[in-house]
Amino acid sequence: MEKIRVMIDNRQKAVKIPTGLRMLVRRCCNAVLRMEHFTESAEISVIFVDNDQIHKLNKQYRDVDAPTDVLSFPMGEDGVYDTDYSNGAKILGDIVISMEKAVEQAERYGHGLEREVGYLTAHSMLHLLGYDHEEGIQRVHMREKEEQVMAELGLPSSSSYVLDEDDI
Repeated sequence: MEKIRVMIDNRQKAVKIPTGLRMLVRRCCNAVLRMEHFTESAEISVIFVDNDQIHKLNKQYRDVDAPTDVLSFPMGEDGVYDTDYSNGAKILGDIVISMEKAVEQAERYGHGLEREVGYLTAHSMLHLLGYDHEEGIQRVHMREKEEQVMAELGLPSSSSYVLDEDDI
């Protein structure tokens, strides 16, 4: 695998970023790219925000008037990405994570903040690579990939994920 550059920007003050979380995000991005056999140099931007900030982005870009846990802004389509001509890296896109939502969900699902942020990163990375989860089988396939990355990183599996009958 070529060089992977993960730029992380903390734009919130609601949640203290634990030691090692930035490294976990980088490891997660690398694990997804390895799993997907992405062999080119790549750039990914990860931004930590609060619920208010992600609420505004969700309203602006998805017309959903509520905070969410993570947003993905892919810079490519059908495997074709913009290139940073200064270094030749493919610009995969931006990941925006609400740290407040990550804390809420970690508590709700009974696992640590690290696992939640790792999961949200893996989920969003798959979106940057073109995966979707609108249909039942796509959702199952994407979830399997997310859990494969979590296992590779040594983060405990969660039994909290249950498909609704409508999702199958």
